Order: sequence, then structure tokens, then C-alpha cells
Amino acid sequence: MERREVRIDRRRRLAEEPSTGHNRWHPDIPPAVECDPGDEVILETRDAFDGQFSPDATIDAVRSPNLNLVHPLTGPVFVAGAKPGDLLEIEILEVEPEKYGFTVQVPGFGFLRDVFPDPFFVKWRIADGWATSSDLPGVRVQGAPFMGTIGLAPDRPLLERTKLREDVTIAAGGFALPPDPADAVPSAEPIASESLRTIPPRETAGNVDIKQLTAGTHLFVPVFAAGGLFSAGDAHFAQGDGEVCGTAIEMGATLHVRFTVHDGEAQRRGVRTAEFSREMPAPVPEPRRYYATTGLSLTRDGQQRAEDLTLAARNAVLNMIDHLTASGPWTPQQAYAICSVAVDLKVSELVDVPNFVVSAFLSLDVLGGDA
Repeated sequence: MERREVRIDRRRRLAEEPSTGHNRWHPDIPPAVECDPGDEVILETRDAFDGQFSPDATIDAVRSPNLNLVHPLTGPVFVAGAKPGDLLEIEILEVEPEKYGFTVQVPGFGFLRDVFPDPFFVKWRIADGWATSSDLPGVRVQGAPFMGTIGLAPDRPLLERTKLREDVTIAAGGFALPPDPADAVPSAEPIASESLRTIPPRETAGNVDIKQLTAGTHLFVPVFAAGGLFSAGDAHFAQGDGEVCGTAIEMGATLHVRFTVHDGEAQRRGVRTAEFSREMPAPVPEPRRYYATTGLSLTRDGQQRAEDLTLAARNAVLNMIDHLTASGPWTPQQAYAICSVAVDLKVSELVDVPNFVVSAFLSLDVLGGDA
């Protein structure tokens, strides 16, 4: 077994080192490295916004970021022997964090974008397994690093099906980003104009933001394109389940992975989207001390919205924000950021119609004391 690497210059943006990665999905993007199953592959990654929110950046950068740069991914990795219909097992060996992280609330983005239209910026210091920030006094978040965006390339038929369904979503007034060659990496045509944006997760995983994909987890993704064409980026030092303000504790990182190809297993088993497993304790156990709020399928003025899970989740977050602002020194925007990096949304019930229940859990250890 060998070790394969893709190293980057963190002082430079992806467009200045296009041979190291890409910020769109397309089957014709050439591999940055090739490996055999069983090889250890090491990928250095940039943060999700490609350096726009550096330690020296101001709130003006958050007010109008260039979203065409999201997400710079390192790769692709061509895994020898992987073919359409196979299931690619990705063993996450290690995610090494950088020393700086950030959380931002970008206007027009996030679960509560209508409630929080103004920009907000938290700069984190990462050291000794914890993140702290003078922008969120009294908050200390334990790290559980993972890659927010991790996955494979589509093949040409899946690319076309995806473009069609997302065009339909946009035409119906939904929120989706069509292909856009502006600031695309690679910039060569026709790839730049055909490629899928990295914002949504899809059948080949991608921007799944699953906080459980820490070191020791095995991710299984159906293969569509020859070689799998694995890429990763958008590393998170810590995140609440839901990532409600749109960002976690974002950072650059170094990812170590190993691949196993399961011949024909995706086709045989009918695996349509990513699956994952773990056989060792999680790096951050479930909290022994927590405070939780709940949300129902009711508007805040008491109107029924039967079986509306999104509304229940929204209410759980709003109620946690209310709790934090009433019980601590935090503003609503600070509380919203705390929810994004440290509050876990859980579906408590989906059967007691007409009201679903979503609960929002916050470890009291994050606040350094009782909430």
C-alpha cells in the first residue's frame, strides 16, 4: 500500500492552483491524483469560502461574499477499479484542523434568513481540541472535525438529470443555483458552463454536512463515474445538527482517507444515496447535561400547519434563541450562531398528527455553566 497526497498553498486561492481541485461537479474534471484501494490518501483542503473570511477580513466581506467561489474541493481522486454500480467505502482516518475558524451569517442564506437579514461574523481560535471566540463570550465548543463536503462526481446521465430537476425547481420559484461559469474551477469550456454547483448534496453525497463523519467513520457512496472521482473540502471543526445559520465552525484542514471498492454492491442492494457506519465511540459523546427546546407544526400566532416538519424545526430553533437571549449575555444573532455550531436538532415524533415535534439540544458544557 502506498501514500498519495495533494498538498496546497494556503496563501493562494483555488483558481491560483487549479491542478489541486475544483469548485464544481463534472465527470470530465481530470484527477488530481490516482490511487489503488487500500492506499492512504492525504488531501489538504481550503475553507468553504476559499479564503474570503480570513482573520483580517471585516464584516463587509460577509455582507456580499462571492458565492461563485463556494466550495473549493481538493481532488478528484481516481480510485483504480471503481466503476458504475459499485459502492465506494471511504474510511475517514483523520481530519487535522487548522488553527483558525469562522462562522458567518450571510444575508439571504441560512434556515432563518428572513429573521436575520444582517451579516454577522465570528472568528474562532482553535487550540487543544476546543474553539473559543471573543465574538461569543462565555462559549467554548469542543471539536469533532469532519468534512462538510465529501463525495464523488456524477456521470454524464446523472449530471443531465440533476440539471433538469434543478431547473424545474428554479422555474417553480424554489431556491437552487444553476450552472454558472463565473469563477468556475476548472474554467475551461464546456466544463465550466455544464458543471453542477456544490451547494446541495446529491446521490453522490457532496455537501451533506453530516457531523458524524468524523475520524473512525466509514462512508459508503454509490459510484456513477469511472474511478469514483472522490473530492472533499468545506471542513468543519464543530457543528450542530442542522447547521442552521448556514455555516459551522469553518476551517481549512488536512483529510486522511482510505478506499475500498465493493464490486456491484450499489446496484445489487439498490443503494441510491450515501450511507455511513461507525464501530467505535464518537469523539464527542452525547451530552450528560443539556437544555432543550421544542417546536411544533404551529405558526407563532397559533395557526395549524399540519405535519409541517420544517415549521417544527424552525420553531425549535427560534425557541432556543429566545432561551439563550433571555438567560445569557447574547444577542439574537449571537444566539443564532451558537445554534449553528452547537445545537443539535432531533426529530422527536412524526406520528402524532397534526403536530410533529422537533427538539433542539444544547450541551450546557458549551456555555461553561448552566444556561
